[in-house]
Formats: sequence, structure tokens, C-alpha cells
Amino acid sequence: MRYAFAECELDLGAHVLSRAGAAVHVEPQVFDLIACLLRADGGLVSYDDLIAQVWGGRIVSDATMAARISAARAAVGDDGKRQAVIRTVPRRGVQMAVPVVAANGAGPVARPAADLVQEVRIATSADGSGIAWSSIGAGPPLLRAGHWMTHLERDLDSLIWRPWIEALGRGRRLIRYDPRGTGVSDRTCGPRSLDSSVDDMAAVADAAGLDRFDLFCTSQAAAPACVYAARHPDRVRRMVIYGGFAQGSLVRDADGEVMTAAMAAMIRKGWGQPEGGYMRSFSALFMPAASREQMLDFVRMQVASATPEVAVEIRECCARYDIVDVLPQIRAPVLVAHAARDNLHPYSQAQLFARHIPDARIRQLDSENHSLLPDEPAFAELMQAVDGFLGGSD
Repeated sequence: MRYAFAECELDLGAHVLSRAGAAVHVEPQVFDLIACLLRADGGLVSYDDLIAQVWGGRIVSDATMAARISAARAAVGDDGKRQAVIRTVPRRGVQMAVPVVAANGAGPVARPAADLVQEVRIATSADGSGIAWSSIGAGPPLLRAGHWMTHLERDLDSLIWRPWIEALGRGRRLIRYDPRGTGVSDRTCGPRSLDSSVDDMAAVADAAGLDRFDLFCTSQAAAPACVYAARHPDRVRRMVIYGGFAQGSLVRDADGEVMTAAMAAMIRKGWGQPEGGYMRSFSALFMPAASREQMLDFVRMQVASATPEVAVEIRECCARYDIVDVLPQIRAPVLVAHAARDNLHPYSQAQLFARHIPDARIRQLDSENHSLLPDEPAFAELMQAVDGFLGGSD
């Protein structure tokens, strides 16, 4: 049996690992560890399973385990910071973070498919605004509520958003849309408000033919998603909120007006200027731990997604959200996840959701990023939690 993944190929019969066409020397336990992860077909391999399969059930120290995992990462061109190929889910185990293709017999192994195929369509919201949406994959439907700084077409090439799309869409039909006035949606649209955002979500759900479905929402998408779920309990099966807020900055913060004005100034003066101090400061609020390449990608998405005027309008609209009274009306089971050190929207907002939604459970993630980076352990932990939660029965 042979496996192709990332730039690598592992041949079990010949006991050979190669990367970019060149053989890579690895110790037997490191080879067996990589093989164990490949055989799991993307699934999580617990530390107990690794001990059973790699060490034959003999107890090994945490240091030994960590050393072998580190060596496996180095062999496949990965490292502990990026975790682009081999991902650790804290306290749970390890898994492959890339597509894997297996083949028997001679001849080249087909490379993992990387294309995400979508068709972009336009739904008509209640006030006549055109909302662009798309569908990727097949399986149980998951609607990702539209949020700031996305672009249906550009997201597929984004260092930040493509891994989110791949993870959320694995084994599901993933429906996404660009909020009004942004991305591929109509740039000339009706007024922005909480109600219009709920109407836009409803228009997409109807256009996509969704009867009963799961909802995933992040940041400012959480408020309209909660309102929609409260109004349509028969349609929302389960719901995940990541990095959301029930109260905007003008409602919850004593210095909300100052912060909102400061954000507006940074947007107007530095939108789309990756080397400018305004955008470095602005982007650092969302992703303080981002690499330079990730930050540049994030700034490029700003320009593709919206004009600075529209970006300011969105920020000022969301700053006035206050849906605490709506939360007790939500009947769907809800998973609330939030970065512990999120500086943009504090963890206390996650606690607010969990306290007022009747069937909610909360998960704190070890991160300082409001927009989780695909190469940080918290991203893998979130996606593992999402898969487990959405896979549950009603």
C-alpha cells in the first residue's frame, strides 16, 4: 500500500518515505507513526492508539511521544508552529491535516484532489437586494452565515478562509454567502440592519432549498443567526457560534464610542494598504499571531470584499447589536466556542450566550486570535468539536 499526501509519498511495502521526489530517512518508529496517521484517513488518532500501534502497547513518556511527532513533522516538511500537514488536537491526539490518497499496486499514486467546485448564484432578499451564495460538496446541509471580509470566489484561494471552507465542508453540503454590499453580492443594496441581515440569511436558505439544516456563525454573523434560529425553530437543527457577540461594542463597553471611532479612522485611512501602520494595527486586532504572509492575505481580502465606506457602515451597524432578550427563545442545541484571549470581542460574550441559550454548551480555545489561523492548534480543536457536535443526533 502507498499513500500520497502534500508533497510526500509513503510506500509501506518498500518502507520508504519520499518528499518532493527524494527519499527521506526516518527512524522506524517515526515511519510507523506517519503510517498510523495515514491509515486513519483523516481521523483523529488518540495517544493511546499511537502507543498501541507504534510502541506495541509499551508505555512511553510524553517527551518520547512528542519527540517522535516532531520528527514526523520534520520528515514531511512541517513543524510544530504551522502544523500544516500533521495536526495536534490538544489533550486528544494527532491527525493528518491534508487530503490523502491511497493506492495498491505499481504506478504513480494519484495526487489528492485540491479543487473546490462551486456555482455562485444570487438570491433576492426581502427588500430586493441581491445576495450571492454558493454550495460546495454533498451531505447534511451546513449554512455558514455571512460575515465580514469574505468573497465567495476569492475565499477559495485565501490562506485564511480556504482551510475553513475545507474543514467545514468535509462530508457536508456547505452553503456560504457574501453579506449585502460585499463580495459578489450587490454592491448597491438596501440599508444595513440586524433585520436585513436576518432577511438575507432567510433568502439564501430558501434559495438553497434548505428545509432543516445546521448553522455555523462567527463574529457579527452570530446575532442575525440567533434571531433567525429563534424565529424558525423548525428549520435550525443545531448551531455553532464561534467568536460571536450578543452585544456590540457600543452596547457593552463604556468606551465603545471611542473604540468604534478609532476603528472607523483606521479603516478609512488604511484600507487595503498592507504596509501601512493603520492596517497593521487594525489586522492585529483580528489575528495578532498571524505570519506576514497571512496578514498580507487578510489585507488583500479587505479590498476584494468591500469598500472602506461599506466596511465602516458594517462595523457601526454591528456595534449596536443587542440580542440578549432573543437568546432564551432559541430551541436548537448550540455549541459556543471562543478564543480565551480574543481582544476584539471578549470571552465574556461567549459566557453570555451560554448563560441565556437554554441548550448551550461552551468551549474555551487557547488562542489570542479572533479569526483563528488554520495552522494553530486551536483551529484543529474547534473543527474537531464542530464535527463531534454536528454529528450528534437530534
